[in-house]
Amino acid sequence: MTTHAKPDVRPDCPHFSSGPTAKRPGFSLAKLESAALGRSHRSKDAKAKLKDAIERTKQVLDLPEGYRVAIVPASDTGAVEMCMWSMLGCRPVDVFAWESFGMGWVTDAQKQLKLDDCELYVGDYGVLPDFNKARDDADIVFTWNGTTSGVRVDDHSWIKPNPDRVVICDATSAIFAQDIPFEKLDVITYSWQKVLGGEAAHGMLILSPNAVKRLESHTPAWPVPKVFRMTKGGKLNEGIFEGSTINTPSMLCVEDYLQALDWVESLGGPKGLKARSDKSLKILEDWEAKTDWIEFLCADPKVRSNTGVCFTIADERVKSLDTDAQEAFVKKIVSLLESEDVAYDFNSYRDAPPGLRIWVGATVEPSDVEKLLPWLDWAFETVAADL
Repeated sequence: MTTHAKPDVRPDCPHFSSGPTAKRPGFSLAKLESAALGRSHRSKDAKAKLKDAIERTKQVLDLPEGYRVAIVPASDTGAVEMCMWSMLGCRPVDVFAWESFGMGWVTDAQKQLKLDDCELYVGDYGVLPDFNKARDDADIVFTWNGTTSGVRVDDHSWIKPNPDRVVICDATSAIFAQDIPFEKLDVITYSWQKVLGGEAAHGMLILSPNAVKRLESHTPAWPVPKVFRMTKGGKLNEGIFEGSTINTPSMLCVEDYLQALDWVESLGGPKGLKARSDKSLKILEDWEAKTDWIEFLCADPKVRSNTGVCFTIADERVKSLDTDAQEAFVKKIVSLLESEDVAYDFNSYRDAPPGLRIWVGATVEPSDVEKLLPWLDWAFETVAADL
């Protein structure tokens, strides 16, 4: 018998997916009519929009002097891999991972590039690896915020200054939501589809002067695909960082990104977005503290993500089930709330432990997070009644 009655107030927006994420409040397709549609991306008007996207990114993020920005193919994945393929191999490399996407960079380093001197530091889901093992002379590859584990980096003191190495950071679900010390990073990557609620397929690449030095001084021992090439004649291809993209971008998506930056500025910049995510996380933390059937995958609040928040089922009846049965239980909760148009796509990532993953990046209204919680309690009790 359930103790929670079926709620009658639904979230105004049921989109709690971790990517692509909810569109920003007030979005409508009608607002994109100013996009340079049907134009060559090499045309004056289209290239001006691409350059505007690059320059405004520098301004909104307040990047250090001399950092370059480019729009590149294949989302955040493409941005990370083009730097791994182009920059690694001349020095030792340390790769840190604790969830699915970080493990992708482990695979690239170990099995694809087959780097000779490569140390891998892998943490379990919900736990960070030991960053203190980072070698001061080694290149570094790591993810700032683990989208599929709900764990983020909270301390960067382990990144020691060394102009002879590069530090590559996948920041896609952290940027615009968490404090990132850009000056300590040589490569920062993200996609529009995370905290900004943008569209997929485009990656943002930020390079420090040190990263440019590596590109111009290092020739990889392996072939570099065309979409990964950032140099021409041994020098940085500056055009890529001025709006001449490597491949054809969607000008509709570019327009959406420009308007997302308008929205960021209307909230006071990245700090305003971070405040929204922090507020939503606090709502979830207060709920979890008084709810006995669920618990955070990340037990340490200091490193808990404020964007992709991951939970496991704490109820002993569910924990006693095998993994397949636990996954089936979670799917029933997700399906039930999707059928009620309350919440979409909030199950845990396929490689993560069975549970829920609720996106609370800034495009999600904190008030919608509050409205979701009674539904979660009701859905759990409804599904658990059959155990």
